[in-house]
Amino acid sequence: MGLRFGTDGVRGAAAELSDAFVFALGEAAARTLGTAFVIGRDTRESGQRIERALVAGLEKGGAVVTVLGVAPTPAVAWLAARDGVCGAVISASHNPWFDNGIKFFGPGGRKLSDEVEAELERLLDELLDERARERVDNESGTTGSTAAQNAEVREDGGERTNESFDSVAALDAWTASLLAAVSVSLGGLHVVIDCANGAQSAIAAGVISGAGARVDVLHASPDGRNINDGCGSTHPGDLQAAVVASGADLGLAFDGDADRLLAVDEQGAVVDGDHLLALFAADLHARRELRGDLVVVTVMTNLGFRIAMEGLGIEVVETAVGDRYVLEALARLGGSLGGEQSGHIVFAELATTGDGLLSGLQLLDLLRRSGRPFSELAAQSMTQLPQVLRNVAVAQRRSDIAELLAVQIAEEQLLLGTSGRILLRPSGTESLIRVMVEAATEALASEVAGRLAAAVEEVCSA
Repeated sequence: MGLRFGTDGVRGAAAELSDAFVFALGEAAARTLGTAFVIGRDTRESGQRIERALVAGLEKGGAVVTVLGVAPTPAVAWLAARDGVCGAVISASHNPWFDNGIKFFGPGGRKLSDEVEAELERLLDELLDERARERVDNESGTTGSTAAQNAEVREDGGERTNESFDSVAALDAWTASLLAAVSVSLGGLHVVIDCANGAQSAIAAGVISGAGARVDVLHASPDGRNINDGCGSTHPGDLQAAVVASGADLGLAFDGDADRLLAVDEQGAVVDGDHLLALFAADLHARRELRGDLVVVTVMTNLGFRIAMEGLGIEVVETAVGDRYVLEALARLGGSLGGEQSGHIVFAELATTGDGLLSGLQLLDLLRRSGRPFSELAAQSMTQLPQVLRNVAVAQRRSDIAELLAVQIAEEQLLLGTSGRILLRPSGTESLIRVMVEAATEALASEVAGRLAAAVEEVCSA
């Protein structure tokens, strides 16, 4: 098959997610993961088509399906955990409207392990191969129509769909759980939110205002094609300008499926996931609520975060890139907090995945309790070292690239000393080698990254 599982499910151009492919993926998921699913999608125009094909495939695999319609990824995970079922989300996260994807949660709202994903892929390949052979036989007149061709992809789902399910009540239960985790009234705070014209558009403002805050809303009018279009967590410019112009205390930016959060302080500066995680870790540590006195991060987390945590006596546990690896480590170690620079923040005692709205409410709670400007808190949380990232296009992703360039990496690391860091890794979804360098100055980081990028090109072209 052309599409493969990456760091967070299957993702690509929506046209590549054909009905036949999605149907087979649904059937494989039902046969691999379980017989009950709750499904949500973001606001892309391709979402409903993909949803119908996925429902039909899941039902072919024997599953009963509950359809939420437009819903944030964390809502699907929360409901899967509450009801002890599997989950599926149709979304391409922060990608543009013409992309889409499908990611799954196992029973109880947990991200899939590498082993389970591999088995799901194996069965998917088997089903696609089987259908391809059937099509050839059918064209030669030796057999009847294929199972995929016979599958009725109805506009309202399939006959095994849980049609009595109240999606409004389900989403209300999820938001009620988020509000229950807020410890103080948010009255007196003024926040601007950017919903990225995505899955959070009809939800976030009501929840945050319900906790007492004054809320201004940007980009909450999805039309199927404007999701993440110059807005949201990957394009915070409008939010920065609005926060400053309105004199708000802060801004919150979600992505298309609402599982991540970036923030903007009252001066208009972006506060990324590393700073947010540092703030949450320090606050929980001070209140003796940071389980194990540890925080789980990925290899992309800034060295400045690690230095800040060391100063507080908090252990930093590192994983591969991807919030599912953060979640696995938190479960294994019994930790309560983890996350990524991109804004996936995991409060393991409150959720089974990253939740942008939960993170936003927890940030507002922290800010209200502190009584201090957000810019002061963010600056105090950590000092971010300059970080330069170079993406090197290659014909083949080399998983052993760091080993191949071990000598040169060691030489460059000596130059950087203890105030710098180097990371070379293949992209999880593209034909790229990512070269990341942190250093005391941006000029030095750029210089080292340039030399290593050239070395990657030389090795991969040999």
